[in-house]
Amino acid sequence: MEKITCECGHENPVGTKLCGKCGRPLTEEEKQKKLVDMRYDGIAIRSKTYNKSIIDKIWNFFSSVKVGITLIILNLVAASIGTILPQEFYVSVSSAPEKAKYYEDTYGTFGTLYYNLGLSDLYSSWWFQILVGMLGVSIIVASIDRGLPLHKSLKNQRVKRHSSFMKRQRLVAEGVPTAEQGKTLDLVEKKMKDMKYKVRREGNALLAEKNRFARYGPYINHLGLIIFLGAVMLRLLPGFYIDESTWLREGELRAVPGMEGYFIHNDKFILETYDNEPTEEQLKQGVNVMAKNYQTNVTLYKQQEGDLPGQTDNLKVVDKYEIKVNSPLKHDGYAIYQMDYGLNELKTMKFALTNKTSGDSLGEITIDLSSPETEYILNNDTRVEIVSYLPDFSGFEEGVPQTASPTPNNPAFIFRMYTPEKPEGETSFVAIQQTLEPLGENTYKMSFQGVETRNMSGLTIRKDKTIPFLFIGGMIFMLGVAIGSYWAHRRLWVEELPDGTVRLAAHTNKNWFGMKKEMDAVTAFAHLPAYIDQVEAEKEESKKEGDNTL
Repeated sequence: MEKITCECGHENPVGTKLCGKCGRPLTEEEKQKKLVDMRYDGIAIRSKTYNKSIIDKIWNFFSSVKVGITLIILNLVAASIGTILPQEFYVSVSSAPEKAKYYEDTYGTFGTLYYNLGLSDLYSSWWFQILVGMLGVSIIVASIDRGLPLHKSLKNQRVKRHSSFMKRQRLVAEGVPTAEQGKTLDLVEKKMKDMKYKVRREGNALLAEKNRFARYGPYINHLGLIIFLGAVMLRLLPGFYIDESTWLREGELRAVPGMEGYFIHNDKFILETYDNEPTEEQLKQGVNVMAKNYQTNVTLYKQQEGDLPGQTDNLKVVDKYEIKVNSPLKHDGYAIYQMDYGLNELKTMKFALTNKTSGDSLGEITIDLSSPETEYILNNDTRVEIVSYLPDFSGFEEGVPQTASPTPNNPAFIFRMYTPEKPEGETSFVAIQQTLEPLGENTYKMSFQGVETRNMSGLTIRKDKTIPFLFIGGMIFMLGVAIGSYWAHRRLWVEELPDGTVRLAAHTNKNWFGMKKEMDAVTAFAHLPAYIDQVEAEKEESKKEGDNTL
């Protein structure tokens, strides 16, 4: 690539502001400044040098500080929108229709809009992941664009610098020291080493430097953020992050969502309550009992090697567990939490096929509401068919009965009853406290006899392999914050001139007050000429000119 040759003969990459060897300004803009730009020690920055090819433009876009800040704001705004309503993994329903109904019933029209726009599952959405990815790319590009040149410049910095570089630092001094001739650099070296500086000497010049690592604080921040954002995006990969919910009824065996090959059986649900009555405010909120403890005693099973998916006739018992609130079942990196419970869910309903006039019964049937049979045979001439089963009857729509969910909250049936008197069959619609005969008056009816209920547990299954990465990323980020906040990179250049005078300059990336205190100490110890703060001197000069104008 094209090079810029300094007057000292050193070749610098295009875009360099200060010669990497002597520190002379290489651009007209730098030559006009009273103080040199020491942000990156004058090294060439790619994004500020090349802007021709499409790769240059993409690089410059992502390396822009404005773009980075904009992406941070967009990510923060998007993440905050996701907190307006609970995300789907906090909702104790599993199917999409149930989730849609939950948001509509709980939050009305706004909840429906929130769900339909995909904001209820925002953190897993493709567009949010693209935003996070773009922020990650911006951080990586900005770190490479500025961090690598800065590291190269600091690593290769020279001890002896040109007078134009020295005179255009903020803290400068030039004059005859009062110490014995030839002893000045020795005294400066001793004092600077006492103050924990690393000292390098080259002929009649000296460079004292301390806390160079402080310049890497922002890039350590970037590394922590990249690891943190990478861990967030890893959650999209199968097996890295699982957050599933399921309802498990007493006596029920079902596959554990997210735990391939595992099954869980609800042996018993236990609810313990406090003896004291709920308060008036709790009663208003629908709280009838105050739970002291609720737990699910379960048996965890695992399929044998070679079993087909869903096969349950050859399961191996892993162990028995008591799952309590804040005391989850933990196995193989998974955790199963007790999150909710439901009492007295309908399990079975018992009906009698009864003559409406005489009240005589031809027999009884018991319907398992989880998996009802299509036909129940009472004897050779008598049987009952279930034409339609509606677990959660919600009314009629254009004459057709509807169900709101697959949960048996309000069961309804359309029965076809075959009896010796009515071998062609009779149709009856039966719901709780409602019986209809849509095809005319029947001779027989299905008389409700009783129900059997059971309790159920709301369980959440979680596995998160990204937590170590999130922790490491967070710790690295905080380390970078501490380095950037509590340490400052300080440098002092001193040169003895042939005429016996001494020229010195000092720079720090922050905390000039601390730098001045150390300059005062070394000036007094080595008998150096008094230094000048050029920024403060310029302010004083401007103030005097203003007073004279008045």
